[in-house]
Amino acid sequence: MLLAEDQNMIQALAPKRSNQTFSGLYCMNDPQPKGHMASYIGRRKFLATLGGAAAVAWPLAARAQQPAMALVGLLSGSQLDDRQIGAVGQGLKETGYIEGRNVAIKYRSADGRFDRLPALATATIPIVFTIGADPIDLGLVSSLNRPGGNVTGVNFLVKTLIAKRLELLRELMPSATVIGFLTNPANPASDSETKDVQAAAHTLGLNLPILNVSSERDIDAAFASFARQRVNAVMVGADAFFTSRRDQLVELAARHAIPASYHIREFVAAGGLMSYGANLIDMYRLAGVYAARILKGEKPAELPVQQTVKFELAVNLKTAKALGLAVPDKLLVAADEVIEGFK
Repeated sequence: MLLAEDQNMIQALAPKRSNQTFSGLYCMNDPQPKGHMASYIGRRKFLATLGGAAAVAWPLAARAQQPAMALVGLLSGSQLDDRQIGAVGQGLKETGYIEGRNVAIKYRSADGRFDRLPALATATIPIVFTIGADPIDLGLVSSLNRPGGNVTGVNFLVKTLIAKRLELLRELMPSATVIGFLTNPANPASDSETKDVQAAAHTLGLNLPILNVSSERDIDAAFASFARQRVNAVMVGADAFFTSRRDQLVELAARHAIPASYHIREFVAAGGLMSYGANLIDMYRLAGVYAARILKGEKPAELPVQQTVKFELAVNLKTAKALGLAVPDKLLVAADEVIEGFK
């Protein structure tokens, strides 16, 4: 089984079937006995080249005098931390699969490199995805209730969060009139996310200069441009490439003294100002549960796409102080996590 987190990876991993493209969890039978799973994965050459977040699990065929062992390959578009990887294991454990006893987890990250994925496409191995874009719009599933094909997963709709992120940033900076937006045009969800943030900015009476970013050099140039435009703050789009360049984004925001909002709390832990988005730990746990259910014989086509309902607001007080910002008490009370330094 393969567990994948990013729509770029999903589309690259799964061949188009009618209008469907996939990325997520793969499942298949593995003829190797315990202790030989890594060599099998190396032979397929997909763990070394995958570029999203994915978990692959093979229910192993029973052999004489050989204990059965399932294999889950976890593939990430950007680096996952121990908490996120551990959440997949927790989800598997809740459904009867304990790492080291009856399941092995192999993890690889693409660090935003999706160009090597098309050769790994599959329409047969079950895939469990974790993505923020609409899986129907991307052609990953036929419907949320009955996905069809070999793909299902966990979804948190970015477009329902982007307006809230802008509102929270405005609450922190009520006098802001110009807020820049960074988006990655290589992301299939970029257009819809951009339209949603434009609509939210219009409602709030904000000017929203938008810059397309798809490389490290683009990021440097974008912040230099925003500094010249004297934007009051910047919102960074939800994208695996941006996550993989987390430290660069946070450092540039600090260098140019530009308040910035991000889509996950990991940016805030690294020194970013604030974030609002899905609770990734819960999302990966849910994906682990689905991986286990598929290993037990359920079909991805019949497992409804889950909608994560846990979201979190994080604020870094040290960064706010460095920027000369006073965080309103209302925001501090609403925050799920208040960080007073850098981790």
